[in-house]
Amino acid sequence: MIAILLLLKSIYPLQAQSTTEGTDFWVTFGQIANVLIDSFTVNEFVFQIRIVGGNVSTSGTIYFTNLGTSIPFDIAAYEIYAYSLDNTEKYAVYNTVSGGTTNFSIRITTENPVSVFAFAKCSSWCDATNILPVTSLNTEYYAISYPPPINYLYDAFTVIATQNNTLLWHNETPVTLDAGEVYYKTSNNITGDHITSNKPVAFFAQNRATSIHGSVANLLFQQLAPVSTWGKTFFVPVTMIGTEYVRIFALQNNTTISQTGGTIIIGTGGQPILTLQAGEFVELEILLNNYGCYISADKPVGVCSFMKSYDGMGSLGASSQVWIPAIEQTAPNILMAPFVHPNLNYHYALVITSTATKNNTKVSIGGAPPVSLSGGVWYDHTGVGKDMSFYELPLTNLSASYVFSNPEGIIVLGYGIYGIAGASASYYYLAGSSMRNLSAAFTANDIPYAEMSGHFFQECEITFVSHIEGIHSNPGSLNWYIDDELQPHLTDSLTWTQTFATGTYSIKMTVLFMDGSTQDYEGTLNVQGRWIKIRNVRY
Repeated sequence: MIAILLLLKSIYPLQAQSTTEGTDFWVTFGQIANVLIDSFTVNEFVFQIRIVGGNVSTSGTIYFTNLGTSIPFDIAAYEIYAYSLDNTEKYAVYNTVSGGTTNFSIRITTENPVSVFAFAKCSSWCDATNILPVTSLNTEYYAISYPPPINYLYDAFTVIATQNNTLLWHNETPVTLDAGEVYYKTSNNITGDHITSNKPVAFFAQNRATSIHGSVANLLFQQLAPVSTWGKTFFVPVTMIGTEYVRIFALQNNTTISQTGGTIIIGTGGQPILTLQAGEFVELEILLNNYGCYISADKPVGVCSFMKSYDGMGSLGASSQVWIPAIEQTAPNILMAPFVHPNLNYHYALVITSTATKNNTKVSIGGAPPVSLSGGVWYDHTGVGKDMSFYELPLTNLSASYVFSNPEGIIVLGYGIYGIAGASASYYYLAGSSMRNLSAAFTANDIPYAEMSGHFFQECEITFVSHIEGIHSNPGSLNWYIDDELQPHLTDSLTWTQTFATGTYSIKMTVLFMDGSTQDYEGTLNVQGRWIKIRNVRY
C-alpha cells in the first residue's frame, strides 16, 4: 500500500500534464458486422459524437475531411453537445475496404478543453470510445483486440494521420498519409500488429463483430493509447456482468507479470505463461467476487479488458472493449457523460483509486457542487502493497455531465448495458485518465525517481541512470537539473555519478522527444550522513 500511495502522490505533480481532455481530436469509424450476412446498410447505423464541456464555456467545429464541411457548435461549462451524423456524413466516415487508405475522418476542435467520445450502433449492436486529443498521441502502437468468430470474418484497425507527410509503417510496410487520411486494415486477428510513424497518429481497434466467451456477437470500438503511455502497474475493475477477460500485451522480451484476482486462461500458443516475449500476450479471467484484478510487470505492458458476451445462462450485455491505463496515469479530475440509446437502460461509472484515500473521491453532476459518492458500492481489493478500490456508480441523469475528483488521483471507466437477459447491447470505454509519456524515467542507485523521496541515501557516490526511448539525436535533447539549476556538463548524459552532502535535493531530467514534446521527470533526493558501524553505535 505504501508504494501505491507514493505513486499516486508523486507522479501527478512531477510531470507535464497530458490527459484525455483537450482541444483537438480525430476519429473515424470501421465496418460493423458483415453486411453480406446481416444485410445492414449504412443508413441504419447511428454514429454519434458526444462532447462534454470543461469548466468554461467554449465553441468549436466538427469537420468532415471527405466532405470538406464543418458543423459549428457552442457548449456551456459542464454541458453536453451530442451530434448524430446524417446519412451523407456517415458514408463520409465509414471505412469498408479490406486494406488501404481513405480520407474518411472527423476532426473536432474547440477553443477550451473538453472531453470527446464517439458511439457506433448497428441494430442492437453498439460500442463507444473516448477520443484522445492530439497532445496525447504519439508514433508507436500495438493492436490489442479479440478474434472474431468465423461468421464475421474480420478484425480491424484504423490509423489517422494528424499531420501532412506522415510516413506510417505497418509491420514494416510503409504508407504515406496527409492530415485526415486514414489507413484501414482488416485481418482475422490484429492483436500484435505493430504501427510506427514519423509523426503522431491516432489508432483505433475496430473489430466488426466478435463474441467473447458467449453466444452473442458485438462490435468492438476503442481508441488505444500509444506505447509511450504504457506502464507497469494496473488495477482492472469488473462490471455488474460479473465476468470479464483481460489481455496483457508485452512490449519487450522477458517481461515478467504477476497478478492477483485473475485466473490465467490463455497464453501465446495456448499455454498459460507469466513471462512474455515481445509481441506475446496472456489472457486472464476476472470475477467481480475477487473485487478487481491487480497486475504488475517489470517492463511496460498494454492492457485491455473485454466484457463477456451473453451466454444464454442469464448474463447481460455483449462483447465490448476498454483500454486500461496504468496506475501511473491517474488524474485528479475526470469529466464524462453517459450515452443515450433506446437499447441501453443501465449506465455506470467505475472509479478506480487507492483504498487508503478512496473516501476523498467526490462527484459533481451537471456543474453542481461536488459531493461524496453515494448510491453505489465500493469494492476493495486488498493485498500487500496492492490495496486498490473501485466504485460502481449508476449514472441516472443521462442529460448531465459527471465530474469525478480526488486529489490523490483516479481513473474512470464508463459502461452501459441493456438490463434484460439475452439482450446484446452494451458499451465500455475509458472515461478519463492522464496520458503521460512514461517512456522516460531515471533511477538513483537503482531506485526509481518517483520513489526517491521515500528512501534515504548515504553520503557516498550516487549513480543516476536515464531510461528513455525515442529522444532526438540532436544535441541538447537530454538535460539534468539539481535544485532547478541546469547542469550543462551533464547534457545528453545517460549515466552520471556524484557525491552529495547531507541534505535534500531536487533532481530533474528534461527530455525532448521525437514528436517535439518536452517533459520533465523530477524526484526528491534525501541524503543523510554516512553510516559507520562501531559497536552498534552510529556516529
